[in-house]
Amino acid sequence: MTRRWTLPLILLAFALFYLLPLATHGLWIPDETRYAQISQEMLLGGDWAAPHFMGLRYFEKPAAGYWMIAIGQAVFGQNLFGVRVASAISLGLGVLLAWVIARRLWNDPRKSLACAVLYMSFGLVAGQAGYANLDPQFTLWVNLSFVALWFAVDSRTRNARIAAWALLGAACAMGFMTKGFLALLLPVLVGLPYMLWQRRFAELVRYGLLAVVVALLVSLPWVLTVHLREPDFWRFFFWHEHIRRFAGDDAQHAEPWWFYLPLLALSSLPWALLLPVTVKQAWQNKAEPAMVFLLLWLLLPLALFSLSKGKLPTYILPCMLPLALLMGHALANRLQAASSLALRSNALLNLAAGVLGLVAVVYLHLKKPFYDNEPEHLALLLITLGAWIIANAVAALRPLQGWFAPALGMGVVVALIPAALPNHIVYNKTPDAFIADHAAELAQTHSLLSNDLGAASALAWHTKNPQVALYNTVGETKYGIAYPEAQGRQVDLDQVQAWMTQARQQGSVGVVMRVKSDDEVHEVQLLPKDGKRYEQGNIVIFVFDQAAP
Repeated sequence: MTRRWTLPLILLAFALFYLLPLATHGLWIPDETRYAQISQEMLLGGDWAAPHFMGLRYFEKPAAGYWMIAIGQAVFGQNLFGVRVASAISLGLGVLLAWVIARRLWNDPRKSLACAVLYMSFGLVAGQAGYANLDPQFTLWVNLSFVALWFAVDSRTRNARIAAWALLGAACAMGFMTKGFLALLLPVLVGLPYMLWQRRFAELVRYGLLAVVVALLVSLPWVLTVHLREPDFWRFFFWHEHIRRFAGDDAQHAEPWWFYLPLLALSSLPWALLLPVTVKQAWQNKAEPAMVFLLLWLLLPLALFSLSKGKLPTYILPCMLPLALLMGHALANRLQAASSLALRSNALLNLAAGVLGLVAVVYLHLKKPFYDNEPEHLALLLITLGAWIIANAVAALRPLQGWFAPALGMGVVVALIPAALPNHIVYNKTPDAFIADHAAELAQTHSLLSNDLGAASALAWHTKNPQVALYNTVGETKYGIAYPEAQGRQVDLDQVQAWMTQARQQGSVGVVMRVKSDDEVHEVQLLPKDGKRYEQGNIVIFVFDQAAP
């Protein structure tokens, strides 16, 4: 029964918890609007080699991740679903990889199901499935490279081994073209010590060369194309995105070395209390080749990410699949032994967190309402907490039969929470719906201006016009805006009145402002006073008619 229903149930959960919620909430700024706009620009402009952000060179990432998002928009439309579907499919395929490699490791249907369910319901994984960025795609290729590596070292026939090494090379190439050289390093970081431990170094060299050749064949056409078109791409990308981010004193998102240790436990919710039994099981089986491989896969990338000065929570996504495999192995063994203590304890922890969350919501809302006449949003939040509480109550009462219930609770949380957020968060963090309401009018304007990159990219995406002038802001466009052909795209405070006068002589002007501080209030005050004004949260939209000749 487990063998027959595993894949249909996984596909059903994928549709309900990953796909259906994709279009229920606006794009988060600045990341989602940026990736939506860059990939849309590939579709509209036809340049699939060198990424451009609002018409400006943007060399922080290679092109393949944008290809995936662009294909999503080409197939499903330039809408919320089309922008996010690449992330959902990437992590959904990761769930399938968890099932495939677990079946190869242990040939136990229960363990395969447990590993797939755990990976799909990890909070970090499920949350990123509905978020448009490059980490889900990169994680897919890294996971595929490690799965192929295990199949390569575990194959019994020469043809199977050759196919697995070739797949490893292709996966590394796609990972490299998605986020860079890290995709090439990670399999070496794990495969080298494992093969040395197995005394199979000669095999690693012999077949590893095949993987290198395949990786070159897959990636070289794009590598040469982008170099010929943009000779500075590799200098900027290698130095800025690798050396400075890893070791530079001015690295972005700098965090201490231990940053990922508590985050790993938090990211494994709703299964965090299974970590102790997972560690115990791994220690007991530490001499088994499969266990050694999984531990290397988890710990060595985690150590490398921890050494980097620049850190973001999503960087450890490639560590979540080996964790799911180790945890699923331990969980299935507990089920087989009818040992319910760890499962019940985990469910009780989740249940306590849900009850405390419910009490906190009720108390805070009665004391100082954080929903402003939004009964539907409050109802969704209460339904979400109720589903979490019920699911974990079932798991606590029947831990051996209802062990999977926390996954259902997490699925409901991830599916409903974005749609349950109060309007003051929605208006300020996902303003693209407000911009969409006025997109037709803004698209008719001759010139566009914005003081915030997130709002500007949302404006460019909705109007399909990347030529948005940047008012008193540069941020991530600093590199691209320094090129001579980008002259005039940046408008300083002392230039804005002259810019507006000149722009209005040529036609109407659309302006999207994000107003959160006194400085931004001053930016608004420098604009003309005769425009139509629309306001929602901290987003203000102006439409200025063409000036009379």
